[in-house]
Amino acid sequence: MIDFIYKSSLSLFVLLVIYHLVLERQKMHKFNRFYLMFSLVFSLVLPFVTIEIARESTVSVQQTYRFLAQNMQIQNQAVAVQSFDYTSLILGCLYGLITLLLIFRFINNLLKIYSKIKNGNLTVYKNASLVLIDEQIAPHTFLNYIFLNKTDYHNQKIEEQLYSHELIHVTQKHTWDVLFIETLKTIFWFNPLFLFYKKAIQLNHEFLADENVVTSFNDVPFYQNLLLLHANTNSISGLTSNLNYSVTKKRFIMMTKTVSKTKVLLSKIVLLPLFSGLFFFICIESVGQNNSNSSVISGDNLIVSNELKPEWVAKSRRKEILATKEPEIMMSIAYSLEDTKVNQPALQSAMEKISNYITNNYVSPKGIDKKDEVATIKFLLNDDGTLADIKITSNKGTATEAEILRILKSGSNFIPEKKHGKADWKPIAIVMDFWPVEAEEIKKEAAASSPTAPAITSTDIIVDPIEKKPEFLGGALEFYKFIGKNFKMPAEASKNKIQGKVYIEFMVEKDGSLSEFKIVKDLGYGIGDEVIQALKLSPTWTPGSENGKPVRVLYRLPVTIENNETPKSMKQ
Repeated sequence: MIDFIYKSSLSLFVLLVIYHLVLERQKMHKFNRFYLMFSLVFSLVLPFVTIEIARESTVSVQQTYRFLAQNMQIQNQAVAVQSFDYTSLILGCLYGLITLLLIFRFINNLLKIYSKIKNGNLTVYKNASLVLIDEQIAPHTFLNYIFLNKTDYHNQKIEEQLYSHELIHVTQKHTWDVLFIETLKTIFWFNPLFLFYKKAIQLNHEFLADENVVTSFNDVPFYQNLLLLHANTNSISGLTSNLNYSVTKKRFIMMTKTVSKTKVLLSKIVLLPLFSGLFFFICIESVGQNNSNSSVISGDNLIVSNELKPEWVAKSRRKEILATKEPEIMMSIAYSLEDTKVNQPALQSAMEKISNYITNNYVSPKGIDKKDEVATIKFLLNDDGTLADIKITSNKGTATEAEILRILKSGSNFIPEKKHGKADWKPIAIVMDFWPVEAEEIKKEAAASSPTAPAITSTDIIVDPIEKKPEFLGGALEFYKFIGKNFKMPAEASKNKIQGKVYIEFMVEKDGSLSEFKIVKDLGYGIGDEVIQALKLSPTWTPGSENGKPVRVLYRLPVTIENNETPKSMKQ
């Protein structure tokens, strides 16, 4: 919604400024009427149009990245209560209340006009109906009804020029323009631009009517005196076209202004680049298309990529203390996207929230068979952070399916990361797999896939557990950005499509600096060295601590190297 308001307001403002600076000064009132109405429709439709243009480019690693949810330890079976956004509720209620009041006023004005028509004396005049009423009013028009003072009509005090003026409003159906802009004002009452558009539209209607009268009777001074005579009389509603609307110097000057065909033509020509520029600025999205055989660097808590890949795997740790002393459970989570053209930072922000929400609220069903309890669920992540169309696609009728479905249906505040005050996001379909795994299985798998780390003998080194883990300045997401920015895949490794896992160890010192870099397992071609080079550029971390005192912490970073030409599959 914010994105719509921003884009539509930008277009409305630019087009209105051009109208006042260029078009309004020219005597081309029929074209100006079309311009004003088209500007309204164009600006309201424009935010819904998105055209993606592929451009060939060399995309650096930091431009797209994947963030995986960190391990989280949960005890007991307490369910986390998600905070409620009261600000959005209050603003929504306030908008609804004011809109309802304005709708009531709009309908009330229509009923007043209908009442005047019903109670007045109707007389047919050419292609209009004259409504004769007792009130002392200036002539004005609504649809094909022209409202006149009964006494002035019978005493023939209404000049022919005034009839001609009002008939133009009837013939050219100016009321529909007024009703359209008034409807927009009622819906978008918080946007003052629609008020200025209404004034411009109504003044344009008077220009059109004045032009016809001046052309037909060719007596400008007499007609101007008539307008001044009726300048202070009232009309029955702001929804009508009024003879005395904005009787100003601008209207009088326009009556005597000559038409310059050259200026009119140039004024119209300038609009083509204007509308084209707005269209390209608001609607066109440039999508980088990488044609190189680049690779992906990834890890248990990290995937950095120079292309969009739908695979993603996270293992979110949770622990339950049950009456049966159930051992620690690891909840493995994986997801794939049906559309990979999505803002990656916003995606990772939203998926981290979803993963953490699941691990915080998951209650392990009793007596499940861990090997069979795999649940696959598909849902739509909307731009407002809500989940829709949540469906179980594995359809095994298991307890895990029911539990994950319960959790996802209870959550709603997974709002993607915002940029420049707006969410760079569009609704996207996501398929997620969930399977609980015994902690011992994870440990065995890790032990089988990585060499044994050398023994640590220093008395002030703490590996695990630790009271407070070291943290990169800005958090995990900033760390992943930093690695993505500074890691460079060796050309030879990319050429030979090297893939596999690299293990790097380093020490986070008491002062937050990094030291003792070591390649525990490498794939050759200088990949491990490039990871270390990226880590050496790291700024100071927040050190780990135990009992309130900083300690040295050994940090192992697993990095998975994948070739982007391998078949896409969900890693477990």
